[in-house]
Amino acid sequence: MNSSRPSAQHLAGIARRIRRRDLDMIYEAGAGHLGSELSCTDLLVALYFGELQVDPDEPSAPTRDRFVLSKGHAAGVLYVTLAEAGFIDPAELATFMQPGSRLNGHPDRKLVPGVETNTGPLGHGLPVAVGMAKAAKLRGESWRTWVLTGDGELQEGSNWEAAMAAAHFGLDNLALVIDHNRFQQGAAVADTNDLAPLADKWRAFGWHLHELDGHDFDAIFAGFDVARSTRGRPTCLIAHTNKGEGISFTRDRVAWHHRVPTAEEYAQARAELTEVPS
Repeated sequence: MNSSRPSAQHLAGIARRIRRRDLDMIYEAGAGHLGSELSCTDLLVALYFGELQVDPDEPSAPTRDRFVLSKGHAAGVLYVTLAEAGFIDPAELATFMQPGSRLNGHPDRKLVPGVETNTGPLGHGLPVAVGMAKAAKLRGESWRTWVLTGDGELQEGSNWEAAMAAAHFGLDNLALVIDHNRFQQGAAVADTNDLAPLADKWRAFGWHLHELDGHDFDAIFAGFDVARSTRGRPTCLIAHTNKGEGISFTRDRVAWHHRVPTAEEYAQARAELTEVPS
């Protein structure tokens, strides 16, 4: 365990602040993917504030770790996290999805510092990340590649081609984090195209498999440590999460995949995200 990491309590405060600003941003813009963003907030906080070797002052440093948000529709929470981490000015978040803004509904690497690749069409992030990890191996570089996918997007066959390649090349510098919130647009994953048994699939494809609670920072970091210590093959971390985590009436509700709250719902949600748990 990395002793220099912030405490779970400190990170929980950052996550609550990011969820609150993400809620504001989506409400003000009248668009976004609130449920999908709330489920992966803790994972992003753990990555950016306790794991990734990145520098907001040098976002393109050759030795930086690479992070790919494959579920690009969760761009809003990525922007808020990048602002919190110092990559972009927090004041710019007010332009989210406005005409002329660089903070589009899906991240663009040419516009936003800290974004490694454009994502939007699902199933593309892992293949790109495999290429990044293979490049590091070819160059003898020590930086790592991390990729965050949704569970629904694993129905895309491109992921499994990439999974085979990553195992074949022994990319132990690659870690996949699956935001396993059990829902996708319109329905539960199990009712759309069931992925079960998900853990067994990744083992069968030659990956080291570790499951964790995606809302428990100690468990998340334990998983990150497993990924960094695994040799000879890539690691898949299945993070069990809840869609809409942090707001009582959005939690595990498929309708909140990309719904925008009403004024009354916004007020209640903001009150819940402002209150500090005892």
